[in-house]
Amino acid sequence: MSKIYNYCAFYVSEPFNASSLGAHATRDFCYYNMLKAWKGLDNSFPFNNAHDTTYNVRDNSDWETTLKPRLRERLRNSKNIIFFLSSFTKNSRALREEIDYGINSIELPVVVVYPELKSRDDLLNIGKTDFSSKATSLWDNLPIFRNSKHKIPVLHVPMDKATIRMALLNKDFMAGSTKESGDYYY
Repeated sequence: MSKIYNYCAFYVSEPFNASSLGAHATRDFCYYNMLKAWKGLDNSFPFNNAHDTTYNVRDNSDWETTLKPRLRERLRNSKNIIFFLSSFTKNSRALREEIDYGINSIELPVVVVYPELKSRDDLLNIGKTDFSSKATSLWDNLPIFRNSKHKIPVLHVPMDKATIRMALLNKDFMAGSTKESGDYYY
C-alpha cells in the first residue's frame, strides 16, 4: 500500500470506544474530528485519514492481538504522524505505542499540532528564536515523544487551518524525506 495517509495520534481515555460519549468529550479526539470535518467540507483539504484504512477496533479488543497490530498497520501505511498535543494529553498506552513505533521503528516525520496555541506568536518565545514555554512544557505530557523527537523531522504548528494545510502539503515532513532531523516551525 502506498504511503499516502496521515496518521493522527491523539489522547483519548482508555478503554477507547469511538461510539461512546466519553471519547467525543475528550478534547484531543475533538481536534482530530476537526480535521475530518475540514476534509468533509473541502475535499481539497490535504488530509488522508489512516484510521480509515483498516476496520475499526472496539474497546474490548485484545491489546496484543488486535489493537496494537492495527495501530502499527495504519502507521506503516502512513507518510507522517499528525500529533495533537494539548494540556489534556496524557501518557496513555495507545499514544505511547503510536509515537514510539512511529518515530523509533519506522521513522515517520511528525507534525505536532498545538490546539491551545492559535498563532506563531503563541508557539515561539518573545525573541522568536526558540519555542515558548507554553509549547515545550507540553512535551512532558508524553515523555516518549520528548525523548525521541530528535530522531526525525518534527514540524510544530498552532491550531490554524491554513498553517495545518501548509504542513500537510510539505514534502519535507513525509516519509522518505531527506529533511534533517530536528524541530521546525513556520
